[in-house]
Amino acid sequence: MKQNMREWLQEMKGSPVKKAMPILSFPAVSLLGVSVREMISDSALQAEGMKRIADRVDSAAAVSLMDLSVEAECFGSQIVVSEDEVPTVKGSIVSTVEEVDALKVPPVGAGRTGIYIEAVRRAKEEITDRPVFAGMIGPYSLAGRLADVTEIMLYCYDEPEMVESLLEKATEFLIAYGRAYKEAGADGILLAEPLAGLLSPALEEEFSAPYVKRIVSALQDDNFLVIYHNCGNTTIQAIDSILSTGAAAYHFGNAIDMAEMMEHIPADTVAMGNVDPAGQFRNGTVESIREETLSLLKTCGGHPNFVISSGCDIPPLSKWENIDAFFAAVKEFYQNGGAGENV
Repeated sequence: MKQNMREWLQEMKGSPVKKAMPILSFPAVSLLGVSVREMISDSALQAEGMKRIADRVDSAAAVSLMDLSVEAECFGSQIVVSEDEVPTVKGSIVSTVEEVDALKVPPVGAGRTGIYIEAVRRAKEEITDRPVFAGMIGPYSLAGRLADVTEIMLYCYDEPEMVESLLEKATEFLIAYGRAYKEAGADGILLAEPLAGLLSPALEEEFSAPYVKRIVSALQDDNFLVIYHNCGNTTIQAIDSILSTGAAAYHFGNAIDMAEMMEHIPADTVAMGNVDPAGQFRNGTVESIREETLSLLKTCGGHPNFVISSGCDIPPLSKWENIDAFFAAVKEFYQNGGAGENV
C-alpha cells in the first residue's frame, strides 16, 4: 500500500524533533568500494548504495543518485565520466531553431534512464522504513545542458521562441520520466533546477517556473511529491515565482541566507537547506560541520517548517566522518530541546 506522502510531509512539519534530509547518494561509492563510473552504470549497485546509506544514517528519506547528466545524455549529449566525480555534460547539441525543431524527444529507458528507474524500484524493495525519492533534473537546467549552460542565457534574450521550443521538449520528456519513477514505486522526485538560479527573477518566471509547474501538475498527488531544488543565488528574489510552481516542498543551496529565505516561506510549506556540501561535507572537519549544522539549526530551527539538509548534492568523495558528524549534530540539537550546546 502506498504511503500518503502529504501526511508524511505534514507529520515532518509538525514533529518537534526533525530528521535531516540531505541529498546523500554518491558518497555510497566509498561504502561499496566502487567508482562513480561503476555505480552510474549499475542499478544493483545504486540500490545497494541507497540501502547502505539508509542503514547508516537516520535520514527522513532516501534519495537516488542526483546525476544531472543522465537526461541530457538521452537526448544525445556527450558526457564526461570519471572515477570519483559526478558526470558532467560536454558541449551542446542544439544552437539553432532548426536544430531544436529536429531534436527528437527520446523514449524513457534510453541511455541510462532505465538503469536509474530500475535502481529506484530495487531500492523501494529494500528500504521500507522511510520514503524513497528519485533525483531528476528540472526543465530549464536540462535545456541548458542541451544548448550550453552559458549560451542559453543569451538565447533567452535573442531567441526566446527557440528556448521555449526546447523547454517544451525537455518538459515532455521529464513528465514521462517522472511517471516512470512513479510507476517504479518512488514516493516522489527531487527536481533539481539549479541553472534557473542564474536567471534574473523575470527570466526565471518566464523560462523555468511555468514548465516546473506543468511537471508538478502532471506528477504530484497524495502519494507522490515533488520537492523543488535550486541552489542558485537569486532564489530569494525569485521566491514568489518559485512558490507558484506548487511543489510540495522546496530545497535551497548554501549560496543564500537560509534564515532570510525562511521569512519568505509560508508557514504551511516545508523548506530545506543548506549546509555547504563542498566546504563542509567534502572539505570540512568533524568540528567545523558540527558547528555549521548547529548554527544553522539555531538560526532556522525555530521555524516548524524548516528541515535541515545539505545545500546541494553531497560530493562522492565526502568524508563519512563528516556526514556522521552532521547527523550527530542534528540529533544533539533536538535532544537538547532545540537548544544544542554552545557553539
